[in-house]
Amino acid sequence: MDTRKTLIRPIPVPGSVSSAVVTPIMPAVVYASDSPDSLDDQYNGITSGYTYAREGHPNADMLAQRIDALEGMSGGIVMGSGMASVAAVLLGLLSSGDHVLGADQLYGRSLRMMTEDLPRMGIATSLADPTDIEAFAAAIRPETKLVLIELVSNPTLRIADLDGIAALCKEKGVLLAVDNTFTTPAAIKPVERGADIVIHSVTKLLAGHADVTLGWVAAKDPEVNQRIRVFAVTTGLTASPFDCWLAERGLMTFPMRFRQSQETAQRLSDFLTGKPGVKRVLYPGRADHPDAARAQSVLRGNPGNMLSFELEGGRAAANAFTEAAEGIAFAPTLGDVGTTLSHPASSSHRALTPEGRAALGISEGFFRVSVGLEEPEALLEVFEAGLKAASAL
Repeated sequence: MDTRKTLIRPIPVPGSVSSAVVTPIMPAVVYASDSPDSLDDQYNGITSGYTYAREGHPNADMLAQRIDALEGMSGGIVMGSGMASVAAVLLGLLSSGDHVLGADQLYGRSLRMMTEDLPRMGIATSLADPTDIEAFAAAIRPETKLVLIELVSNPTLRIADLDGIAALCKEKGVLLAVDNTFTTPAAIKPVERGADIVIHSVTKLLAGHADVTLGWVAAKDPEVNQRIRVFAVTTGLTASPFDCWLAERGLMTFPMRFRQSQETAQRLSDFLTGKPGVKRVLYPGRADHPDAARAQSVLRGNPGNMLSFELEGGRAAANAFTEAAEGIAFAPTLGDVGTTLSHPASSSHRALTPEGRAALGISEGFFRVSVGLEEPEALLEVFEAGLKAASAL
């Protein structure tokens, strides 16, 4: 019988003595094996291959290897979002009765998981100022198993005392997880400064085009890495092959994008400083940054593309600025090729009370800027128009 006339998938993918220059998109959910013995060999690690996309697929592995190389790590795991990576670390490594200590200005959803979700599962949590090593040390408990920090806080851009916290974690036998999304491996490789686990929202600067949702995580210890991987596979934190393909393509230009946006961010911070109606500017590359010395040490002269500034005039000035700054997306994201403007009081930190926001230095006139790839002069003109509108009230 000619099976080509009756079977749905009888013809294998054509072979080739040459290889594709660009990584192909491989959306297959399942992969066929030759026999039960060959499938056993795969699951037992005797041979390598793919079985089911939730457990891994070629596009995720290609992307993971590229980010591994940037971070100086191995065995990285790509997941469906940055928060999937955070969840895999916290839920994959912690048990009821454990305690996790977090920085007090983590990403909003990380904070929510720390303050609401983990306690529901019997995992104790607390927060401390990562710029104050004494406060951090005081918050460590005998049952502390993990510390989670971001090197640059969101949105006030304070610089964590990474070296001090890493030494503290090593002394206490506590795992240190660092979310490196803001800073990226272009500025620092946390594992080289004592981190045990590194996390990324690939959605942001690494992919860079606001068209994928992905995360990545890797642990220095292979056993810890495997625990994270097993949790991610079991709970289905799977990355889309198409998103992985897009992110790998975006990653090709990451070094150039990082350099250009960083240069423009420095110019913008200088431009905003001292302007009428601007109360303060926060940028790690400025000498007047509250953690300027630590920024130089931790970021190695790469202050990044993120800056924050505060307007006089509160919410009315904020509304006027965003409406007049035509061409800049008012959107709570970062890392895109286009500059975006975020207002924490109405987005990432809206759940806090006004008093709680004030304690963090976030007012109704406070903005966070993710600088993109626009021509610097054109960007400055737009900001000038926004400032004039805000000052005219």
